[in-house]
Amino acid sequence: MADQSFVTLATNDSYVKGALVLGSSLQQHRTTRKLTALITPQVSDSMREVLEKVFDEVILVNILDSGDSAHLALMKRPELGVTLTKLHCWELTQFSKCVFMDADTMVLSNIDELFEREELSAAPDPGWPDCFNSGVFVYRPSIETYNQLLQFATEKGSFDDPIIGRCILGCRFKRPLTPAPRLWSYICADQGLLNTFFSSWATTDMNKHLPFIYNLSSTSVYSYLPAFKAFGANTKVVHFLGSRKPWNYTYDSKTKSIKGNMDDPKVVHPEFLNMWWDTYMTNILPLLEQHGIAKEATTGVNMAEVTEAVSHMSVSTPSPVLPTISSEERKERWEQGQADYMGMDSFDNIKKKLDSYLQ
Repeated sequence: MADQSFVTLATNDSYVKGALVLGSSLQQHRTTRKLTALITPQVSDSMREVLEKVFDEVILVNILDSGDSAHLALMKRPELGVTLTKLHCWELTQFSKCVFMDADTMVLSNIDELFEREELSAAPDPGWPDCFNSGVFVYRPSIETYNQLLQFATEKGSFDDPIIGRCILGCRFKRPLTPAPRLWSYICADQGLLNTFFSSWATTDMNKHLPFIYNLSSTSVYSYLPAFKAFGANTKVVHFLGSRKPWNYTYDSKTKSIKGNMDDPKVVHPEFLNMWWDTYMTNILPLLEQHGIAKEATTGVNMAEVTEAVSHMSVSTPSPVLPTISSEERKERWEQGQADYMGMDSFDNIKKKLDSYLQ
């Protein structure tokens, strides 16, 4: 099927690791379709060479920034400001149909049947099932659609519109929030845009609703455990949602498992992380060794840097009388909508932090 392709995007060397595991998993399960990787200038030449060993095409694209870099920087998730770069996938008109997959997904079985679906087919988002999750979707490349999406992004924006954000957060805090921080923009940049553009997905054609097994969230934040126990064995694609990706964990090659507390609720499905690392160690590490970057790739992201980045998520200093929690746990609570609105995450504390950035 030379005119159909799986497509992914890597905006830096860390996400290249995810893309490599994704591509390898597709090959392992004998896909008959092409594999295409979009990369930005932040990807190093050496990692690009490794990508070319796995993917049929590696294409350099320019970054499409969401235009909200100030607020993304505030939330310490600036990498999401370039996720609109994903829109470049509609420019791949050498293909008649494609399946886009985020670089933090992994295939567990052959999914070539997705090419029987039409644009825009995707699985429901765990957080709001009337919206689709943009981590896996079927689409038809088209310059016309690409231009329409760019125009739509310029004119309409996304869910994180300041007025909507002010209403949502104002309701949470029981008072107006001015100026309106677009706090939702750290969660996603492309998903709101695509859901608004393809607004008929929720109601028009149920054939475009992919089963959840084609985009299963890997963490307890999004997984309903009884359902997972009943249907999880049928999973075809696992999606490592959240800021902590598989390559951020420490892997023990002797025990062939990730290190850490397996009772941690954020690691409810360690089998998926172990599968990711097994693919990485077996299929990807040898390629990296050939290019002289095995040491860097094996150690993965410097965990000190990760801890430092997460610590900046704090919007205020906790009161001494409040229980002490780690910055990572606090961040996870934010992502689950469980901020401490009456304590350290109160309106006054957030406003003080916002004012400091606006001065």
